[in-house]
Amino acid sequence: MKSPVRKRSILLNGHKTSVSVEDEFWSALKEIAAVRSMTLSDLGSEIDKSREDGNLSSALRLYALAYYQQRSEGKLSGGPRNPAGL
Repeated sequence: MKSPVRKRSILLNGHKTSVSVEDEFWSALKEIAAVRSMTLSDLGSEIDKSREDGNLSSALRLYALAYYQQRSEGKLSGGPRNPAGL
């Protein structure tokens, strides 16, 4: 099953921007934001501020991957936090 990359709008630090991510990553980011009791825009802003290289879409995907990797390894048992310092 192939998930198309979709362009989506998100408000980051008060500015509307577009990112292109697959549905599964978008759903994962919404879930992570809910677990961390924050809005998707706040999560996106946090990721945007801490990325070093690459584009925002890639940073969002890598963040979601790091989150679920740490969760599967039991490293998030102390409560939700910013995984891998992303």
